[in-house]
Parts: sequence; structure tokens; C-alpha cells
Amino acid sequence: MFFPRGGSAHVARALATNLPASGWDVTILSGSIGGGGLSDAERFYAGLDVHAVDFSSGDAPMHPSYEDRPDAPDPVFAAVDDAEYERHVAAWSAALEHVGAARYDVLHLHHLTPLHEAAARVAPDVPVVAHLHGTELLMLERIASGPPPSWTHAAAWAGRMRRWAARAERLLLLSPSQLERVETLLGIGADRCVVCPNGFDPDRFAPRPVDRRTHWRRHLVEDPRGWRPAESEGSLRYDEDEVAALADGPVLLSVGRFTEVKRLPLLVRAFARARRETDTRAALVLLGGHPGEWEGEHPYEAVAASGARGVFLAGWHEHDTLPDFLNASDATVLASVREQFGLVLVEGMACAKPAIAVGAYGPAEIVEDGRTGWLVPPDDERALARALVACIDDPAERDTRGAAARETALQRWSWPALAARLAGVLAEAAATPAAPRG
Repeated sequence: MFFPRGGSAHVARALATNLPASGWDVTILSGSIGGGGLSDAERFYAGLDVHAVDFSSGDAPMHPSYEDRPDAPDPVFAAVDDAEYERHVAAWSAALEHVGAARYDVLHLHHLTPLHEAAARVAPDVPVVAHLHGTELLMLERIASGPPPSWTHAAAWAGRMRRWAARAERLLLLSPSQLERVETLLGIGADRCVVCPNGFDPDRFAPRPVDRRTHWRRHLVEDPRGWRPAESEGSLRYDEDEVAALADGPVLLSVGRFTEVKRLPLLVRAFARARRETDTRAALVLLGGHPGEWEGEHPYEAVAASGARGVFLAGWHEHDTLPDFLNASDATVLASVREQFGLVLVEGMACAKPAIAVGAYGPAEIVEDGRTGWLVPPDDERALARALVACIDDPAERDTRGAAARETALQRWSWPALAARLAGVLAEAAATPAAPRG
């Protein structure tokens, strides 16, 4: 339902690319913001059988979000009223009818969205496999703990999401840590869930030499995409002297959107602390932040408030460019306290980069503390700073953990292997009549 911008779109593209090797023909129906830019589904899924639902052309209302970001064009689902909900369902019902959804063997629906209701109306006899990416669980947990007053329709959305999950033949989860949460929040037992982690393309994500000086000069000096709050993409430009450290010293890379759960301001402050505790001239690059979107304190504001030196905002880039950014770095850092999986950790590991992450949720099942990276407690600035210093000051240990990280990534998370596993789940679902609507 969403236009391409987050991890679920990359998962959908990777699976659609690899499933044909297991005998499946795949059609992608996706939200889109047309015009050929980063958010254009036809561009993002180029080479695949893609049908775009263009929000900018009025094909459907702009999708809501699981996150509550003031002034964002996509309101939080829990604040969307019944009439607007029906408009979403009607638009996506038309889109599903247009692609002939009723004749497919199985519908693989990413997230719990009004697409499920549309599918129940348009293709009631087609089995559904629901792919949970975790953000929907975070919203449900917030509703369960007491939603904000502005979430005036929270109860209705929680009920809908439980109904959609109940109708699905299988629920795909990112990690075993989600099993208990799914049972608590959605009432679905482990027998109907399949752990299906995100993966990486082993041909693209691999160690290879990168001219660091040229790479960082191009993306931070010559053609920058970093942006300040309320300013446009590219408004944040660095000079040659500032980026000199990235050519020779250790570079830590953090990748993701500027959402509150990512804890980027905390990471900035921890890095500022680490820089005070080490004599090594290290750098921290924040890659991501969809232009104009952020929650809470913007990372640029955190840099200014903490006085952190050596922090660079590189802006939003295509996923296809990520291998170069990883290979121009020495380690990945993910300070997120509720990361449902942590794909960028896996992709970094595939490039032989050790990871520094919070020892909870998905990262705790990806990173082996002391072997493939460093794990720290959530929201612990001092512990995170200590891990950063340990990584920065010991290049031999970085290399040792990076080599072990690549070996682990190849064994557990390559997309061809994961797609072959998913093909079996889809085949089982296709052989089972769709569950009746609740």
C-alpha cells in the first residue's frame, strides 16, 4: 500500500526478483508517487511486472502511516476515521480488480493495511499470506498501552488489524522475538506464523575496494543530499577539510529514516562522547532520512546541541548505492531500541563490516556480541559510547569480527535461499482455501 521508501519495499522487490527461480510468477501492486523520482513504484520495481497506484494522480488517497509525525502528508492510521478508511478500501479494491486479483493463486500482502479488506471484498476465495514488518506491531503496542488523545479511532484500527491477521493463512514474521508479541497483540498462535527474516543479494553485498576519498567527496561535498530541518535536500554541504577524516580514519555508518525509534540523537551524543575518549579521528555518517521527514529532535539539531565533531548527514540515497557506502565504511551502527529486524546490519555483515547495535528485538538475533559485533543495552548512551570507542580504537578486532560477520551472513540471510523458503510457504497457502471473513 505504501510508496517505495522503507525496508518493506526493498523486501518486496527482492522476493519478487528471486521467487521466479522457484516457479512463481509475480505481479507487484504498489502505492506510488509518480514522476520518475525515488518514490515512483514503476522506477523502483523496474524490470518486474509492476502496477502502480499513483497517489499524486488521485488513484487512491495518500496512505496513512504507523508513525505519528506532525505535519506529515500521511497521518497515523489510528487517527483515520471510518469514512476515510472506506475511501482507502474502495480505491484499493479497484486496484485489485484492475490486476485481476481474484484469479491469482495467493495474495502476499505486506503489512496490515486496508489492502486486506480490499482483498477480502475483491478476491474472497484467494488465500492470503500476511507479511508483518514490525511497524504495525509498534502501533498496536502503543494502542494497548494507552493511545494519545489524537488517536481517536485507535480501537477501530486495532480491531481491523486483528481481523485481517485472523483471515491470513500464514503470517510471516521477521524474527522469533515477534512470536509472543503477535499472539498477545493479534491473537495468532505460533502454529500459523513463519519466521521469514529479511535478506541480501550476495552478488551486490560483498567486500570490494572503494576509493574512499572520491566516494565521500562526491556525496558530501560535490553532490550532497543532506538536509537541515525545514530545508530542502542538498541544503547541508560539507567542505574538503571537513571530510578529510573519512579518507583515512575509521568511518561508522548508520542507515535509516529519521524516526524516534532509531534514536539518532542519542547516537550523535554517544559519538560525541566517544570522540572525547579516543585519540583516533573517527567519523560517523548518517545515511537516510527521507527528505522533509523526521520525528522528535532532528539529527542536525543533535549535532549542534552536543557539539559533536565528525558527524555527517549524507541524506537519502537509493538502496542500490548502499554497497558502496558500506564498503567505504568500517562498521555499521544501529541505535534503534525496537528494531524489528535490522536489515542494514545483515547487509553490512555481508560486506564484512561488524555491527554495533542494541541487544534487543531483531538485532539481538542478528549480532553475536564479541564475535560479529558489539551489543549494548537500549537507551544507554555511555554503553554505546564505550562500544564505539572499542570499535574505533581496535582495527584488528574490527577486521576479525567483520570476517566472522560475513561468514554468518552468507549462511543465514542470502535472498535466493530465503525466497526458496518462502516459495514453500506460498505453495502451502495456495493449496488451502481462504479463511472465511470474520
